[in-house]
Amino acid sequence: MSATTPPLSMVDLQMEQLESILEHAKSLGLPGEEVEILRMVIRSNATLLELIQQKNISMKRLQQMIFGSKTESRKNVTGQGGKGRSGGSQQQQQKKKKKKRKGHGRHSARDYVGAERKKIPHALSPGDPCPCGCGGKVYRTRSREIVRVRGSAPFVATVYEQECLRCGTCLEVFPAPVPPEVGGEEKYDETVVSMEAFLRYANGLPMARIEGLQKVMGMPFPASTQWELLAAGARKIAPAYEETLRQAAQGELLHNDDTPMKILAYLIEERKRKERGEPPSPRTGIYTTGIVSVLPDGKKVVAYFTGKRHAGENLAEVLKKRVSGLDPPKQMCDGLDRNLPFGFETILGNCMAHARRKFVDVESAFPREVEYVIDELALVYQVEDEAKTAGLDAAERLRLHQARSKPVMDRLEVWMDEQIEEKKIEPNSGLGQAIGYCRKRWDRLTLFLREPGAPLDNTICERALKRAILHRKNSLFYKTRNGAAVGDLYMTLIATAKLAGADPFDYLNELQRHAAQVEQAPPAWMPWNYRLTLESSSGTA
Repeated sequence: MSATTPPLSMVDLQMEQLESILEHAKSLGLPGEEVEILRMVIRSNATLLELIQQKNISMKRLQQMIFGSKTESRKNVTGQGGKGRSGGSQQQQQKKKKKKRKGHGRHSARDYVGAERKKIPHALSPGDPCPCGCGGKVYRTRSREIVRVRGSAPFVATVYEQECLRCGTCLEVFPAPVPPEVGGEEKYDETVVSMEAFLRYANGLPMARIEGLQKVMGMPFPASTQWELLAAGARKIAPAYEETLRQAAQGELLHNDDTPMKILAYLIEERKRKERGEPPSPRTGIYTTGIVSVLPDGKKVVAYFTGKRHAGENLAEVLKKRVSGLDPPKQMCDGLDRNLPFGFETILGNCMAHARRKFVDVESAFPREVEYVIDELALVYQVEDEAKTAGLDAAERLRLHQARSKPVMDRLEVWMDEQIEEKKIEPNSGLGQAIGYCRKRWDRLTLFLREPGAPLDNTICERALKRAILHRKNSLFYKTRNGAAVGDLYMTLIATAKLAGADPFDYLNELQRHAAQVEQAPPAWMPWNYRLTLESSSGTA
């Protein structure tokens, strides 16, 4: 600090005092918009001060939280080669639910101005005798319109104009026969549900944005209708989802991790508890858990769970479906205890990438030491890349790591011990805490040197969670618990299909078309075998 710069003085104020000051400013005539800006600035500074006061926050981590983080590649870290408060007024009255009239809110055929229109010709012509034999003649009258909406990119509707003729004597109306291409009686077919699920839960597109896009294109698709279709579709394909979870429970290797999420119903409950003067719930955090299960034959299953349970609790729920008598599965996660499935035995490994990140966070303060650690770990990942490129099986990969990675990890362990025991660094420093994290979990971090098939890190699960993070960034929240459950179902089926190399859109379509068969034999309708099931059933037919 320069001699001309006065020292900062800390003022200890409670948020209640600050709110009182803001209300006073508002009463003096300060515009509401400016009061809100002051409120956001005050809250931002309070949050920043709280972060600074945390003993385990580093300046690098704080910088990343404020400005975003760059990638943690070796080049970016060491410079060498080889990333408002919402809520309504308490006095706001809720709108009374009105009983909907039949057909209320539905769109007529004339609203589909952007739809392709096809005419259905009549076999009769004006002036022909009435088919009923009454002796009269038919004449042209207003055509009937049939609307069928099918999924495309994103949704395209077709309006069929069904020509009708009316008898001049008996007044009976005779519409033209409906061709097979019109389909069944349903206005929306299964491709609409599949496309909606893909846009919403694979790409994070909010329903309101889809509604706005469809309206601009002249093909209305209200958000309420989108939700009704998704909920109904979820009920139809629920057996496939339950079978996916059952398959996940049989995995030899299970990855799990958490990411924060929001469910408005939970937030409203907490607000009401506060208004009633009640203490907050024992657990207020809301998370989406991602679980990636690697089956004995190498197939991968992804499962998502959103709610107040942690990753370990959700993993325990999955393991309840595990067949008794199987060996304990290997588990890969970060070092948090909440990732552990209490009550179930696993062979636990911890994520090397998380350990590496501890050093990356303190690189600016300890550049030489961090560069050494990152270079050593780069050798281990190089061996891993060679094993993948060569297509080695689990046993061969284990022997390769034992021969070439074990000396590196042993050397790194000795170096870490020397830093602490010879007092080369302070244990409470950023580097000391990074080393302490690794030393405490060394056996878990080096599981890949003892167990065939044990991974180095939890990257595959973190990538799977990007789907939930994308949803959170774009859609911000789930409205209800049921909405979160529907989202988990579609995300699970879509992500599992992608890892299986199947087309998620086609997969969801076929699950809906064959819902009865899926309910009878769910194992035959997994992403990796549903096409074979379709071929065999068509051959039998």
